[in-house]
Amino acid sequence: MPSLTPWDDETWAPLPSLQGTVRADVCVVGLGGSGLAALEELQAQGLRAVGIDACSVGAGAAGRNAGFILAGLAKFFHETVTLFGRETAMRIYRLTLEEVRRTAADMPGIFRLNGSLRVAADMEEREDCRRHLAALLAAGFPAEPYSGPEGEGLLLPSDGVFQPLARVRFMARRLLAGGAQLYELSPMRYLDHTRVVTADGVVECDAVLVAVDGRLERVLPDLSTWVRTARLQLLATGPAPEVHFPRAVYRRFGFEYWQQLPDHSIVLGGFGDRALEQEGTDSEEPTATIQGGMEHFLREHLRVKAPILHRWAAAVGYTLDALPVLDEVRPKVWAFGGYNGTGNVVGALCGRAAARLATGQASEWAQLIRQAQHRT
Repeated sequence: MPSLTPWDDETWAPLPSLQGTVRADVCVVGLGGSGLAALEELQAQGLRAVGIDACSVGAGAAGRNAGFILAGLAKFFHETVTLFGRETAMRIYRLTLEEVRRTAADMPGIFRLNGSLRVAADMEEREDCRRHLAALLAAGFPAEPYSGPEGEGLLLPSDGVFQPLARVRFMARRLLAGGAQLYELSPMRYLDHTRVVTADGVVECDAVLVAVDGRLERVLPDLSTWVRTARLQLLATGPAPEVHFPRAVYRRFGFEYWQQLPDHSIVLGGFGDRALEQEGTDSEEPTATIQGGMEHFLREHLRVKAPILHRWAAAVGYTLDALPVLDEVRPKVWAFGGYNGTGNVVGALCGRAAARLATGQASEWAQLIRQAQHRT
């Protein structure tokens, strides 16, 4: 059973498991942020949609991440310009900025757009931060230089933080209120474009959307040469009034990241590069190697004295080109995942795009991802 996180601060009435046969226009496999976003798009179109999950709503990385909401892709903006071209990179970034604002406005009690920091761990990264800042400013995106207690780098005022588990549960409750059929504890055993079979039920449908990030290559072996699952580890403390971090912080090219919650507790994650081979797994068990490195950083660098109350991990998907999967992998079977550690914004965009593509509609986001893929 997954360990508790600081996000598990309310009770959740479990949803039923799928029993028997149900009919839908579209079946969505996976009830994380991207699957729920796809279901919202399908519901808005007036389609009959059924969503299933092997565990529960937000049981994966969507409800167990560090709670950052950041514009852009996994690569920093100046890198995406180099890789995918200026126009494509700018359009992608603009859509993620719009998604951040839209989501925060939609769920104001769950999101806080108080900005984020990227700070440098050494001179090499300081120079990279300068290139990052220059590229954003040249494109007209909000950013400014930063130097403060956290370090030197750049401030991204349009980013923020949120409560990840509250977000997906809010989405699920709203979908249920609108008449959606959602089922937990219903692991998929088999799928094709007309059927999704679980342990005790069947969804008969016209299309299937597989909304899985971590373990996507296990669900769809078609993607096993392109997607790999890795473990991200985190910890959280009790209230730490001895420190003050008003914004989410990325450091050491994103291998260290933390935020301070409203109750003054600290959520800290990263350090996976300290044991890359060990972390290339779909296990969600924290390890002494990574947790020990995080604890040392917590005490010696952040100067946090508060006790550690939570240690946990989440499985996420990475792709060879650092772009998300958004593909029709079989006729009428669409897959989206492999968000490279940045699924909170990118996953929602992919979910809505896949729902549109599966129902024969155009998607600007899907078009941009394809354009970027053709450049790599």
